[in-house]
Amino acid sequence: MGGKAVGPGWVLTVDLPPPSLNNNTADADRLADALKQALPADAVCMDLPLIRALPQKLRKHHFRVRCVVFKGLNETVLTAVLDPEDPMPVAGLALDIGTTTIFMRLVDLEAQTLLREIAFSNPQGRIGPDVLTRILYAETDEGLFELNRLLMETLNRHINDLCAQCGIETHRIFLVSVAGNTAMTHLFLGLCPRHLIREPYIPAVNRIPLLFAGNLGLGLHPETRVYVFPNIGSYFGGDLFAGIFFSGLHEKDSLSLLVDVGTNAEVVLGTREWLMACAGAAGPALEGGVTRMGMPAGPGVIDKVTIDSKARRVSVRTIGNHPPKGICGSGLIDLAAQLFRAGMIDIQGKWIPAACGKRLVEQDGEWRFVLVPARETAGGGDLTLTQADLDSLMRSKAAMYTILETLTRAAGVSFEEIDAFYVAGTFGSVIDPESAITLGMLPDLPRDRFHVLGNSAIGGAVRVLFSREGTGRVAAIRDRTTYLELNVNPDFMNRFSAAKFIPHTDISRFPSVTIPSSPHPLASAPPEGAS
Repeated sequence: MGGKAVGPGWVLTVDLPPPSLNNNTADADRLADALKQALPADAVCMDLPLIRALPQKLRKHHFRVRCVVFKGLNETVLTAVLDPEDPMPVAGLALDIGTTTIFMRLVDLEAQTLLREIAFSNPQGRIGPDVLTRILYAETDEGLFELNRLLMETLNRHINDLCAQCGIETHRIFLVSVAGNTAMTHLFLGLCPRHLIREPYIPAVNRIPLLFAGNLGLGLHPETRVYVFPNIGSYFGGDLFAGIFFSGLHEKDSLSLLVDVGTNAEVVLGTREWLMACAGAAGPALEGGVTRMGMPAGPGVIDKVTIDSKARRVSVRTIGNHPPKGICGSGLIDLAAQLFRAGMIDIQGKWIPAACGKRLVEQDGEWRFVLVPARETAGGGDLTLTQADLDSLMRSKAAMYTILETLTRAAGVSFEEIDAFYVAGTFGSVIDPESAITLGMLPDLPRDRFHVLGNSAIGGAVRVLFSREGTGRVAAIRDRTTYLELNVNPDFMNRFSAAKFIPHTDISRFPSVTIPSSPHPLASAPPEGAS
């Protein structure tokens, strides 16, 4: 039968010999055979609407067509047959549906380039800022419908805007990939997440087949295929599988660890031979959900803090050098580490008033550390840190370290054996490992072992749209990942209590961290001259 197909990724231009009395194979079979040979694939599936239009398209374009294919759990699917001379991009859309923020990238599938990207707040936040609130809200049919509707309407609005900015129609998006934690994946699919938070913590689905955009409510061509990264547990979702795929951890001979800090801390440890993963709540204080001046990274948000340990002068850096209006997770960790190094908080994360001086003031019945005075802020009010804020951070940092310690112990390895330590997520894109180690949030390893990945979830979602091996590799990653359920780990709380000190109750674990001498032993006493 002959025929040849060329092209990168999932877009192939196919040249077929025209049918004749000596070559009377059906049109659909002729095209499928050429694609099977080029990909390669055991079979190529086509839906009836595409087959109906195929005879006319093949003859109109003289048996030379551009094909968009994709592979799901088991099958390879032909998604579109296009004019090979059409100059418009063959587009794909990658989504990272975070609890707080959604990232969207529009890409050219054929050129394998980025067309445009955008980030925006998850609209479900108006129902509840955290996953638990949304899961409880979704236990009624009306609540689940509302959460799904909010998400789909917002996605469609931004998709339309993104396409308009690029000068293309939404029906030119032929493939979509979606990464999200297990709860966000359920709400995207309109699945009830009730059992994610009740023993034995069972998702409705882990391996998700290729879906039609039209069945999901996405305002794209109804035949557009949607790939959703798989889950493995109630707290370990597709966003981390996307991150693993993006990092390449699953292909390394040496031991590596990936941590993605968002609403939860999701961690995976392993090599090309094995992977072990777990997840737990360690991120709320870092995402702005607890700290009063906290907010996601953006213009005017403080992302770095330095304190002169002798003069105790405080300096801040904001994103875009705008007047400060809040602080993000990396800035908060910097601030706490700097306060500790300057002797302004003790090993329990409590204020040392004599060292804080006039920056520690009483407002509304509680002591607050004035990071930026009102005259220097964007909003005209003091940016302050309270003891409650510090206590929340101490719990988050202790949870983070305990999750890492529990996972490495379960795998029978030590921190020192880790050759590469990947830090991902929006928080991880700007974290200073030195500050995180000072607090005892990350293990005290040589600094060159730490690698900042940025948003690895959206990176993996894009990569799976470009790579013919992508979906198969993600499936293989999932199949060889062992999930450790922290909710039933008997030693977790004991380790957590030991980690609620700076850097830890066992300071020998952090040899590079200097414990400052306290200039004042009474952290609870009010500062002199405080008003």
